[in-house]
Amino acid sequence: MRIWVARPEPGASRTAHRLRDLGHRPLVAPVLAVAETGARLPAGRFAGLILTSTNAVAALSPDERARFRDVPAFAVGARTAAAVRAAGLGDVRIAGGDARSLAALVAASLPRGSALLHAAGAERKAEPAATLAAAGFTLSVRELYATRIAPRLPDALLDALGARALDAVLHYSRRSAAAAHDLAGTHGLGGAFRALTHYCLSADVAVPLVAAGVAVHFVPERPDEEMLLAGLAAPKPSGI
Repeated sequence: MRIWVARPEPGASRTAHRLRDLGHRPLVAPVLAVAETGARLPAGRFAGLILTSTNAVAALSPDERARFRDVPAFAVGARTAAAVRAAGLGDVRIAGGDARSLAALVAASLPRGSALLHAAGAERKAEPAATLAAAGFTLSVRELYATRIAPRLPDALLDALGARALDAVLHYSRRSAAAAHDLAGTHGLGGAFRALTHYCLSADVAVPLVAAGVAVHFVPERPDEEMLLAGLAAPKPSGI
């Protein structure tokens, strides 16, 4: 299939490589760009470092990586955990790929009342902070990166959408799914966008598409890229 990869870099290029290995033809056209905010982690002692994105790991300075080398680092999933290990942090604990499982892992690993630090993005959801606060943890958040919506879609993608030369699109976040929908509409290609086969990393990612009346054809049982890509071979889409 000819597949639009809408996620930000550097993840988009990694996904494109995987798609080529599977025999597909990716068109990389991110609708979001990630930029570091320049913020640094606060002073103080923390019992755990929470990381919900590889972007946060990349934004850590060498001194910050050294400072937290022996502090338990709670990664939302395997991809983030791999980045944490590559950054030199030693005690890496891996959740099941979503914020609620991450909160549960922290609660099972540390005493109630422990001070936690979440290295996060400027655009984030209520979890895992809400669950951890309710469980009695003290959570500090520092925004290390932000994502910005692209001003327009690239010409190569516009041409492919206009010619109905794309088969599918992969959505990795709620914000990127909404941005892809809105940008296509801005260019007068909302119908072509709706006609694509939409694959979403999770049901949460699919929310803005469903709200806009776009048929979502596949959501994996867990928010895992391997499971998402395996869904490309499904003989029939499992619409929601």
